[in-house]
Amino acid sequence: MAKIGLEIHGYLNTKEKLFCKCDAVHGKKFVKPNTNICPICTAQPGSKPMLPNKTAIEKAIQICLILNCKINSKLIWQRKHYNWPDLPKGFQSTISGPYAIPLGVGGKFLGIRITEAHLEEDPAAWNPLNGEVDYNKSGYPLIEIVTEPDFTSSSQVIDWLKQLIETLKYTKTIDKSLGVKADVNISLPELKGERVELKNLNSLTNVKTAIEYEIIRQKKPSELPKIQETRAFDEKTGKTTRMRTKEQAEDYRFISEPDLPVIKIEKSRVNKIKSNLPETPQEKVKKLVKKYKIEKRSAKVLTKRPEIVEFFEDVISSSKVPTKLAIPWITGELLRVLNYSKKELDEVSINPQHFIELLDLINKKVITELKAKEILNKFIPDSFSPLKEMEKHTKISSEDEIEKIVKQVVKENSKAIEDYKSGNENALNFLVGQIMKLSKKRADFKTAKEILIKNLGS
Repeated sequence: MAKIGLEIHGYLNTKEKLFCKCDAVHGKKFVKPNTNICPICTAQPGSKPMLPNKTAIEKAIQICLILNCKINSKLIWQRKHYNWPDLPKGFQSTISGPYAIPLGVGGKFLGIRITEAHLEEDPAAWNPLNGEVDYNKSGYPLIEIVTEPDFTSSSQVIDWLKQLIETLKYTKTIDKSLGVKADVNISLPELKGERVELKNLNSLTNVKTAIEYEIIRQKKPSELPKIQETRAFDEKTGKTTRMRTKEQAEDYRFISEPDLPVIKIEKSRVNKIKSNLPETPQEKVKKLVKKYKIEKRSAKVLTKRPEIVEFFEDVISSSKVPTKLAIPWITGELLRVLNYSKKELDEVSINPQHFIELLDLINKKVITELKAKEILNKFIPDSFSPLKEMEKHTKISSEDEIEKIVKQVVKENSKAIEDYKSGNENALNFLVGQIMKLSKKRADFKTAKEILIKNLGS
């Protein structure tokens, strides 16, 4: 049976980098390479780091608490040395290493033990194909979560990772558009094989494929690892290749960071953060099932995206719309429209009150579901009041209102009236068409024609 452990890196959701004031521009927003930089994050001679980003520390504490870790009272920074094009300083500032005290230790999340979680800076982005280095990413605040080797299969790893990523996105502690990277450690103790580390797996698909390939490879007598090694995963071939023997702590020449002071984490600060922790998806599912009496399957769909479940609760708590009606229209139709538009809910402006009006019109059978879908399609990127929209299309049956429109048409179309009186029946159809145009097709056709003939006769 395989023993599998993970080292997971996530980008903390902050506005600034870890040790400087440069914007931490995450996700889909394009920034021209090497423009979001300063002397600190590019390690110019004489530059010194600023005090660590306060928001980054608090986000990291949040994550440690979510993972049920014990929070240590001191953050002692270390220099982790290695020579690589993406590391301008020649070392990484981190709270890991043999002399460090991790921010959080001894946790547990969904049955998997957490060894530690610590804060560190991200290196730059190096393209090995052309040798170019983009320092925009240099200095981004990262959280690294290290698990015990409690996993035994790729499917178990993927299920757990999905829930972890969902929880961290849900609590808005990491940038949801960047996802996470993972290093995977695998060994086969029954065959007395040494541990192999698979580096920088950047998708769940790659994590699964790499683990499955590596387990099969290590079971071959000729491939059983005799020493610890680090391997890279080739996405094109689905195979792993040896990079180097596994580095030990001494290879990184860890030393204390002289330019950064010890950061004290007071218990009152931890308690304050703990008291304001947002609900996790697991807690939210239980709440939805209990409070709104909905099926667990529907609750899980709602909690996949935090903005969707918040929208659902806004709709339900501020209206008398039946829950059974709201659920399929949010988990089905609303998601359909967003997916078709390739948008997230927080990227558009949909007023919950407008959505409530739409559901109320369906519930009272004022409009058909087909008409409601047509209206919902137009909610992207900005919603509007369906009630006001319906008023624009309400049929005009009042003879007095139609009379006014007819008189205006008669006044403005003297030539067509002469043609009609000369026996041209097509002129009548033209005049009726003008009435419908002026009323935006809201006038009752039969009534309009009768009043028109009456006016033409007089």
